[in-house]
This record gives sequence, structure tokens and C-alpha cells, in this order.
Amino acid sequence: MHLFRQLLSDLRGATAIEYGLIAAIMSVALISGYGAFTGALMGTFNTIETRIVDAGK
Repeated sequence: MHLFRQLLSDLRGATAIEYGLIAAIMSVALISGYGAFTGALMGTFNTIETRIVDAGK
């Protein structure tokens, strides 16, 4: 019973799990944000390219 109480009062494992969850959430947010940013950047470059080509005609 003493070992069980000691395990329940030890918060180091819970803190490690929380940090792991925070890291996972941040990774997902960064990866999804990267995809959106890449798409927007490619759209911007395509617009600039189109306007330069049209201006050269």
C-alpha cells in the first residue's frame, strides 16, 4: 500500500507526459501551418510570375 501511495504522489511522470503532449500539439500545428504557408507563398509567386510575363508582352 505504501508503494501505491508513493506512486500516486510522484508527479514527475505526469509532467513528462504533459511536456510530450505539448510537443506533439506544437508539431502538428507547425506542420499544418507550414502547408498553409507554402500554398500561400506559391500563390504569391505565381501571381508575380503572371504579371511579369504579361508586362513583357
